[in-house]
Amino acid sequence: MTTRPYPPYQPPLRNPHYSSPSSSASIKGCCCCLFLLLTLLALLALAVALFVVLVVKPHKPSFDLNQVSVQYLLVTAPSASLASSTPVPTSSNPYLSLNITLLFTAVNPNKVGIRYGSTDFEVMYHGVPLGVAVVPGFEQPAHSSRVVRSTVSVDHFDVTQAGALDLVRDAAVNDRVELRITGDVGARILVLGLTSPRVQVSVDCVIVISPRKQSVTYKQCGVDGVNL
Repeated sequence: MTTRPYPPYQPPLRNPHYSSPSSSASIKGCCCCLFLLLTLLALLALAVALFVVLVVKPHKPSFDLNQVSVQYLLVTAPSASLASSTPVPTSSNPYLSLNITLLFTAVNPNKVGIRYGSTDFEVMYHGVPLGVAVVPGFEQPAHSSRVVRSTVSVDHFDVTQAGALDLVRDAAVNDRVELRITGDVGARILVLGLTSPRVQVSVDCVIVISPRKQSVTYKQCGVDGVNL
């Protein structure tokens, strides 16, 4: 009597799309935890926003150009510039050299602090950019006022042909060189270590400098103008 050999044992094939009940339960648990975490974060952000609006009652800060002092403003003809110690490229246009100090006043009327970002104020003559006044970022306490200083220095700026005659006429004949100072200041309110969305404060001023007096004779920011 012969005995048939048994075939080797082969484990049953698993369906690749099949997942055990334990793994499905763990995935559902992770999804639920993630959903709860996102919900809690959304509720926390909503609570902070309501606290800022209802309790802090934020007001827009002010950032104004308060004072301008002129160190010098010179309009140099090409023939005169060649005699100077500083080598200057040959050009038929006059050169503008300028050094002014800008004093900005930042006022925070809120119950909490404010964080200002770094700002570049552009100085222009008849739409032509001359230089940039840089104001570094800083933090300001509640109910406070702060003076921020910045300097604009321009050395032998070659104006365009279109503005050359206007510059010579303004400096030599009219004794008034009009400059525009403009820039946007970004501020954020600080509440419980958190920052609010960015609030923008715009600065747009026109100043008139007398080359003979080497001083500012007129300043206008916004709507109201002041003769100095």
